[in-house]
Amino acid sequence: MDERLLKREERAVFALRGLYRLYGYLPFKMSKFEEYELYARNLDFLPSERVITFTDVNGRLMALKPDVTLSIIKKGEDLPGVRQRLCYDESVYRPSGSTGAFREITQTGLECIGDLDGYDIGEVVSLAQRSLALVSEDYVLTINHLGLLTALLDETGAAGALRRSLAVCTAGKNLHDLRRLAAEAGLDSAAVETLCGCAGVYAPLETALERLAPLCRSAAAQTALGELRELCALLPDDLRRDRLVFDFSLVSDMRYYNGVVFRGYLPGVAESVLTGGQYDQLMRRMGRRSRGIGFALYLDRLEELDREEQEWDVDVLLLCDEKTPPARAAAAARRRTEQGLRVSVQHAVPAKLRFREILDLRGEERP
Repeated sequence: MDERLLKREERAVFALRGLYRLYGYLPFKMSKFEEYELYARNLDFLPSERVITFTDVNGRLMALKPDVTLSIIKKGEDLPGVRQRLCYDESVYRPSGSTGAFREITQTGLECIGDLDGYDIGEVVSLAQRSLALVSEDYVLTINHLGLLTALLDETGAAGALRRSLAVCTAGKNLHDLRRLAAEAGLDSAAVETLCGCAGVYAPLETALERLAPLCRSAAAQTALGELRELCALLPDDLRRDRLVFDFSLVSDMRYYNGVVFRGYLPGVAESVLTGGQYDQLMRRMGRRSRGIGFALYLDRLEELDREEQEWDVDVLLLCDEKTPPARAAAAARRRTEQGLRVSVQHAVPAKLRFREILDLRGEERP
């Protein structure tokens, strides 16, 4: 098959599947349905609390799956020294952020679960970067370490709702409200200024590590910084270092996530096309002892890139009618498809079809 005829997301699926298999990630397939109880226990982990449900013939309340990670965790087991490496191409069903209507979202991704160490974290982050590079050379993968944010929040002495509010201000780079809330609560001003200093750090990872070093004084902050240094050292030389950017404002829900979190962006796409991170906290909530890290690439968002790149739906609009010899039309279409051109054979011009040129065979008489 000529890959030029495939949509970007279709090409991505084939390329990514091969990439993940190279690193030992085995295909994971799941049913479209899962017992609703799994999601009910973890509603605040999901992007939306709204889930499509139905009752099956056995009286069980089922749901169209809104997430893949939860199912993978549920079906796995903790084995000492073992890493479970799984990859998937799945559809999930969630409300649209713009309309609120449910839609099918196609995604491909991977999960690495088990007795993880620094190598595993580096492998998954590098695979996230390679995944973006397979889609477009013009990408950015932003990264943060929630252990660093946790350490700096600990230093301020904030707790409960105030702590969560400071995290929200950090994510929004809202330093004015961050300082105001801290002052009203009488928090340690030096610790608050350190947090504010880190909140503005957005730079290639190696550069960011230099800027963060003098700000990270506690043992916990130094540990998080050390893990980022280890990650940086593990990245393969063929990956562009300037495309991995530290962003302290990247904050995921710390009830589920810890350690490294990351998001991938492509020009021309308003939302992130890749999200991922370490979710040891989620593993604990689901009764698992091992650790986990993974990411998902949202293939449906790549359609925005296809719309920009493809000015035409087809290259040739071939018009024929009842008088056109079928063999004549078939030969004309075949000659052009053999050249790699996209051909649409029609009896009239479709109203919304975008075409580069017309080949009009109408009115030709049968021999």
